Order: sequence, then C-alpha cells, then structure tokens
Amino acid sequence: MNELTEAVEQAYLRAEHHLGRVFVRPHVRLDLRGQRAGVAYLGRNLLRFNERMLQDNREDFLRQTVPHEVAHLVAHALYGGNIRPHGYQWQKLMVEVFGLEPRRCHDYAVPERRRTHYYYQCGCPAPISFTPQRHAWAGRGRRYQCRRCGDLLKFTGKLQFA
Repeated sequence: MNELTEAVEQAYLRAEHHLGRVFVRPHVRLDLRGQRAGVAYLGRNLLRFNERMLQDNREDFLRQTVPHEVAHLVAHALYGGNIRPHGYQWQKLMVEVFGLEPRRCHDYAVPERRRTHYYYQCGCPAPISFTPQRHAWAGRGRRYQCRRCGDLLKFTGKLQFA
C-alpha cells in the first residue's frame, strides 16, 4: 500500500507543479475487485484500486493506472462535475500533465473469479453442486428436489473453492 500511496502522491505533486495549484488529497483504498483496475469517486474524493491487478502488473499499474485515476479527480476539481469521464479535459491532463496516452481501459489480464460450490445430497450417489445464491436461498427455507430421484436435497456441509 505504501508504494501505491506514494504513486498517488507523486501524481498529485506533478499535477500541482504543472497546473500551479494545490489539490486536496483523496482517500486511497486497495479493495476493488473484478475487472476494473481503479475507480475514482468524484464526489467522495476517493480512489479505489484492484490489489490483484497491482500485484500482477506493478510497474505499469503505478505508471499508468494511478495517474489515470488521479486525472479523473483533478479534472473534476478543475472543471466540475459536468464533464465526460474520458472527455477532452481528462485527455488533456493525461497528455500534458502526466505525459501518457489517454487510454480509456487497461489491458491487464483479468483474474478469474473464485467460485464457491456447496454440495447437496439426495438418494442418488453423486452430490449436486449449488451456487452461493442457490445455497443462500436454501438457507432461507427454499426447498429443492432432485430431478432424477425426487428426494429433497440436503446440504452435506461440504463446500469447495474453485
């Protein structure tokens, strides 16, 4: 996290030097999951980053993704909330302040989501796998029957992370 917060600070210092004004530093969190590398929450002055993508693409992430998200907050501070997220103002900041190509999206490999399987049993020999959603519904009282034997499915207590 220290390396990330330092990269955010360096991006802000660069913007301040180039633009001749001081910007309020955002809160930085490393809790983003899924397909996005980073997200800037304009009204909350918050930057969230994807820890897995940072680990897998450290150099490019710190060089490209961090300034990309900082540029969103700087553009918002300079021009207000009625600009397009990757519009002219943001693109200008990316090129003139950070010296980067204003790419809208990253090209990092997106890690496959871990899936949890919950195993249920009936009269058949093989257990039946439930998704987390279906398992939650069963926990709230929904009942499921086996399509082969007609017995009610009961949770075995076994689960697997894949």
